[in-house]
Amino acid sequence: MGAPTEGPPAWMAAAARRWLEDAGAKVEGGQDRAFNALPLAGVRVSLAERGRAVCSLRVPAHLTDAEGNWHTGAIAAAADDVCAAAIMSVEGIIKVSVHYDISYFAPAKLHDEVEMDGRVVERKGRMTAVAVEIRRKESGELVAIGRQWMTASRPSGSRSKI
Repeated sequence: MGAPTEGPPAWMAAAARRWLEDAGAKVEGGQDRAFNALPLAGVRVSLAERGRAVCSLRVPAHLTDAEGNWHTGAIAAAADDVCAAAIMSVEGIIKVSVHYDISYFAPAKLHDEVEMDGRVVERKGRMTAVAVEIRRKESGELVAIGRQWMTASRPSGSRSKI
């Protein structure tokens, strides 16, 4: 067997944390809104390390449906962002989803605090498999599980023809 391989540089996990925190803060700032900022409004990152991103948020009113539940589309978008950050922590880039599967188990209500735990599961070439569990922070009740395969939007070293 060869020598053990080094893990990804520390800057990658720091960049993943910063990306999540910045997205959550942009909603409050007003004009500079990124699309991924909406589902991450008020996010608090508790962990960003090699292959994992964990954060929590209190479900805001603007992301609820008519019954006061966290909107399923907002859950899916937040889960996607957490998975992207988990990948960034090991690869240093944001990847795009090519296959996404999410299962919903219980609703989260307005002002519930939820925790999202995203982890890199497998890497095959340019493809990376990630999974995220979303739970109510107080009770640990499972809200949703997401699984996805993500890839680089274009091969490394390639340039846009636009």
